[in-house]
Amino acid sequence: MDDRIIDPSALSREPHVEPEDAKETQEVKAQQALLNDVDPSLTDADQVAQALNVDPRTGLSSDEAKRRLDKFGPNELASAPPVPKWKKFLQQFQDPLVYLLLAATAISLVAWIIEKVNAAPGAEGEALPFDSIVIVLILIVNAILGYMQEAKAEEAVNALSEMTAPTSNVLRNGRVERINTTDIVPGDILVLGEGDTVPADGRLLAAASLRIAEASLTGESVPVGKKPATLDSAKALGDRANMVFNGTSVTQGTGRAIVTGTGMNTQVGKIADLLQSTEDEATPLQKEMNHVSKILGIAVCIIAVVVLLALAVLEGFHSVHDVIDSLLLAVSLAVAAVPEGLAAILTVVLALGVQRMAAHHAIVKKLHSVETLGSASVICSDKTGTLTRNEMTVERVVVPSGEVELTGTGYAPEGDMVSIDGSAVPENVANEVLATLGAGTLANDGELRAGEKPGTWEIVGDPTEVSLVVAARKTHADKKFAHFDRVAEIPFTSERKRMSVIARNATDAGKLTVFAKGAPDVLLSYCDRIYVNGAIRKLTEGDRQDILDTVERLSREAYRTLGEAFRPLETDSLAQIPGIRTNSAGEISDISEQAEAIEAHLVWCGMVGIIDPPRTEVRDAVAEAHRAGIRTVMITGDHPLTAARIASDLGIIAKDGKALTGDELDAMDEAQLDKATSEVSVYARVAPEHKLKIVESLQRQGNIAAMTGDGVNDAPAVKSADIGVAMGITGTEVTKQSAKMILADDNFSTIVAAVREGRGIFDNIRKFLRYLLSSNVGEVFTVFFGVVFAGWLGIKNPESVGVTVPLLATQLLWINLLTDAAPALAMGVDPMTEDVMNRKPRKLTDRVIDGAMWGDIVYIGIIMAAVTLIGMDMHLTGGLFTDRSVDAMGHDAQMVEARTMGFTILVFAQLFNAIASRSHLQSAFVGLFSNKWLWGAIGLSIVLQLLVIYVPFLNTAFGTTPLPPMAWLECIGLAFFVLVASEIRKIFLRMRAQK
Repeated sequence: MDDRIIDPSALSREPHVEPEDAKETQEVKAQQALLNDVDPSLTDADQVAQALNVDPRTGLSSDEAKRRLDKFGPNELASAPPVPKWKKFLQQFQDPLVYLLLAATAISLVAWIIEKVNAAPGAEGEALPFDSIVIVLILIVNAILGYMQEAKAEEAVNALSEMTAPTSNVLRNGRVERINTTDIVPGDILVLGEGDTVPADGRLLAAASLRIAEASLTGESVPVGKKPATLDSAKALGDRANMVFNGTSVTQGTGRAIVTGTGMNTQVGKIADLLQSTEDEATPLQKEMNHVSKILGIAVCIIAVVVLLALAVLEGFHSVHDVIDSLLLAVSLAVAAVPEGLAAILTVVLALGVQRMAAHHAIVKKLHSVETLGSASVICSDKTGTLTRNEMTVERVVVPSGEVELTGTGYAPEGDMVSIDGSAVPENVANEVLATLGAGTLANDGELRAGEKPGTWEIVGDPTEVSLVVAARKTHADKKFAHFDRVAEIPFTSERKRMSVIARNATDAGKLTVFAKGAPDVLLSYCDRIYVNGAIRKLTEGDRQDILDTVERLSREAYRTLGEAFRPLETDSLAQIPGIRTNSAGEISDISEQAEAIEAHLVWCGMVGIIDPPRTEVRDAVAEAHRAGIRTVMITGDHPLTAARIASDLGIIAKDGKALTGDELDAMDEAQLDKATSEVSVYARVAPEHKLKIVESLQRQGNIAAMTGDGVNDAPAVKSADIGVAMGITGTEVTKQSAKMILADDNFSTIVAAVREGRGIFDNIRKFLRYLLSSNVGEVFTVFFGVVFAGWLGIKNPESVGVTVPLLATQLLWINLLTDAAPALAMGVDPMTEDVMNRKPRKLTDRVIDGAMWGDIVYIGIIMAAVTLIGMDMHLTGGLFTDRSVDAMGHDAQMVEARTMGFTILVFAQLFNAIASRSHLQSAFVGLFSNKWLWGAIGLSIVLQLLVIYVPFLNTAFGTTPLPPMAWLECIGLAFFVLVASEIRKIFLRMRAQK
């Protein structure tokens, strides 16, 4: 490759070699002009090649390509700089709940230091700040769990990143070479064929029957015909017929294009660049937990102030030590109100939910997104591939003697020919159907192949053409016409709207026959005969009108129609076909340019009705979503009739329901749009910006919107939705990066299953929040009322001064470790209730902890404190319910036994509370043993509590003493009252709910 800008007029003179830096400057300017100032679609292909300094006949040299790769960089989308692992780990601490716990840790540490500094000589105290250490350890474990789970999700997402082809064909050094897609540079000549993914943006140089599927970029569901002619005016992206775009795919034909943009300088790159500047919105669960953290923070401050005021009024501050002791008690109570394990348990429960969703083909990228789908009130879904199979299927065949239906869906060649009314198919109708499908499969470039996995099928070429191949295999028409061999073709073009082939009949002396297919109205205009009852007769005006009426009827039923025809040529030589032009040597120069001779006097044999059928499982999923109060909204670029037909088949709208189009949306102001989106559930012929409008309108109305997408054009709407869902199979890389969840199977039913899982997770979050907070409030009330009423309960020795706490700090810490961990975690995996999908979705204004739950928390907390203090009082002299057998013991010995009683009662009360907290209204005895993990956690907690009471060195560490059998009856009996009190409250709540 020489170092000059190619000028056609200069090809005959000596080249002028320019300096290296000048040449590079020209190249950079040329590409920038093509990308920014100059539209390549309006520029002659030769001028584009000249600007990019490449000869279209030979392509770039290897050395030149390497130099350009160094200059322009690899052909890949720029991603945000990778976040270091240490930073990802620290991000796990960016949570208001964690901030609250860190504040509690700091306060607890300061209190321990103050206590140490002001301790009397010889006084015993905590050797280490155990509260602070335990909280920090819990937070570190929580961060590790969150980091590991999100790392797993990231690996799963990377495994699905298969949009761009890893290698591509280019013309280099005068020959076609297959290179890594990332090595393509501006000026490369792309060599495109059927099945190829276009690896970069380019200006077409040549095309033969080239059709490209651009749905991922423009939303156009039908492949677009391409040709190299220069456009006369600027066109929208989808109408630039002489351009090819990165990430689209060739469905038919061949072509060559000069690369005008790579990487971020492609149309895909522009969209990706816009997305990188968009901030992620906090999920509803994150917002709710932020609210809970604020409430807990306020509660902590209130508790501390109330305790200080109560002690000042009841005890008075007689010395500095009294003030310090009171401050320490206030701080310890405030810290006790914060459930240290909440953040870790929340992380574990969400992580387990992520794993369960992954088993159902839903990959969740961020933990807090797991619950969001459970809150979804609207699911906006693409039609193709999500609600439908994305496998074009011939369902109807209409021939002159009748109409039949073909059973079976998708590309599997399994099905039968049945009549519309269920009766046997007459032989003459069957023969005409076989003739129709035979013509369709011969005038065809599609191919059906067995997949790598047994029972799977792969297609090559246009899906519509492959549907005819599948239909022919179902009816064995392919075998009936297997003796025909193609000898010539007149390809399909968007202008011709038809395709014809000439095939040789090996069983009839090699005679030739024309087989054609195309748009029925177009193909019919080339027919003057019709095939009926095994014979060919003249096509009448009545026949013609009947055929056109049938086309209209099938179109109303959302079928794409294709007509089929044939023409026996009664000769075995192409040159002898009437009207064929030959040269002086008797050779045919280009038969594809002699359609008028080949496609004259065709014989009409029938037409097919093709549809992308709904997934069989989606109708049930839509119905389940409807029962759950969730609207399903279909948004598609397809025809309104097709959209309405599929939507009614799936139960999204009624049979007579209509679809709203993108043009109609454009004519609406914001108020009209909001009214329309609140009522209409099907949108057709929409552009990417319409999807974004619809999602934003639904969100303005207070909906939590889920949005599915696969194409690059869907990415902005997917990112803006409360929960963006990308397709794992057909989804583009840009959309996967924008989404919070990826469907590995591209199936709408998976979304509904994820909604069910999300609701179950939210229910379980409420369960363990109810349990943790009511248990912690029980501890706070126990200590608070134990201090306030210490004199009446016998807790305080009349001879002592200062504050006497009912339970030691180590005992409270043990209770939190014992009951805040395993039981709460087990509640996080509680089985889903049967009615989880029979409830309406929660509103954005609904709180995780609502008024009713706060009522539960305070009520259970008071009961828990009451039974604990009563149990202690029974073992203290001078109390309200004193057991006189303790009178012989000194006060210190009584306090050790009483504290052991209160300690144990509080542990068992919280375990009974775990059973009661599984439902706000339902009795705890319904499905009592359905959660084996909960019972395992309760059993483990009991064993550990027994060790603390009966192992001597633990007696010393925790200030406990072994309890006699009678005391155990008191402990369990008093603790059980928590469950009884909860059941009584639920009875009244159920009665009120029924009224």
